[in-house]
Amino acid sequence: MIEHTLKDYLDELKSSAPAPGGGSASALAGAQGVALVMMVANLTVGREKYKEQEALCQQSLKEGAIVMEGLIQAIHEDTQAYNQVMAAYQLPKETEEEKALRSKAIREATLVATQVPYDAMKLSVKGLELAKSLVGKSNPNCSSDLGVAALNLLACSQGVWLNILTNLSGIKDPEREQSFRDGGMKLYQQTETLAHEIYEEVKNGLKY
Repeated sequence: MIEHTLKDYLDELKSSAPAPGGGSASALAGAQGVALVMMVANLTVGREKYKEQEALCQQSLKEGAIVMEGLIQAIHEDTQAYNQVMAAYQLPKETEEEKALRSKAIREATLVATQVPYDAMKLSVKGLELAKSLVGKSNPNCSSDLGVAALNLLACSQGVWLNILTNLSGIKDPEREQSFRDGGMKLYQQTETLAHEIYEEVKNGLKY
């Protein structure tokens, strides 16, 4: 999936195939957001007039690379997880043993299909934290890009949260289900707050 050209990916996304779908597209939005944060950092480092922000931007580049790689992997992993769930549902269910094995496979696949977007949600929080750290402390000529980064990372978080909510009922483990629900809601609120703060600060800093 991640080796596709952009056009190939979009052609596959628009097709009647159920995957890649919203989860993969959300992860891509998040990866774009982090890439923009890194772009801002790259346009700041090595310039005398921004030398006070050099260390911060270098650290942002280092941490951003890790976040972006995780989100890039999630583009592919989300599709894999969906296919795993579908394969589990297609297992035979003629005998009681087959039914038990099928149910177990569905639960395990659904758990993976929930964990992948949950991890992407955590990465979106980290990406937003990096973006916020650079607002007012990086090259001001590309401050609007931090606003766009925030929007992309927020879209990632909101998108994968829908996937998590969709999968919760299939986990069949009340404790794990509640853990995903509580943790996901906390992450969701974090991303909304961070994205709003970044966007408003960037917007208010522009002359209009």
